Amino acid sequence: MSDKKKSTSCAKEKTGRKTVMTKEVLGKLEEAFSMDCSDAESCLHANISPDTLYSYQKQNPEFSERKRLLRQKLILKARRTVMDNLTDIKVAQWYLERKLKNEFSIKYIPNVPPDDEPSELDDFHKKRVAEILMAFGED
Repeated sequence: MSDKKKSTSCAKEKTGRKTVMTKEVLGKLEEAFSMDCSDAESCLHANISPDTLYSYQKQNPEFSERKRLLRQKLILKARRTVMDNLTDIKVAQWYLERKLKNEFSIKYIPNVPPDDEPSELDDFHKKRVAEILMAFGED
């Protein structure tokens, strides 16, 4: 009798819809996520619907984490490229300008000659300043 139950339960496992999330599909998704593609682009590349991806992620939460990590690959590659090219003075300067802004940033400082004496306010602005001071109760 237990043999019948085993065969029945095996039959139930085999029935139903086949998953479209094959190794090939997962490989295509991982390839697309490694290129920092959006979910929609990745699904298009793997020829599945976004609903299929989201259902799979819901059933396999570790895949969401894998997707997040795969999307970091381009950043790591870019960092490696910068690091490998730091002997180039332009790359080194670019890196320092962004990484140590206070020390190496190229800031635009307008070329305005200093005034020895402050300029006078015109009548309109004098009146406006007086109104503001009156509103705060100052003379």
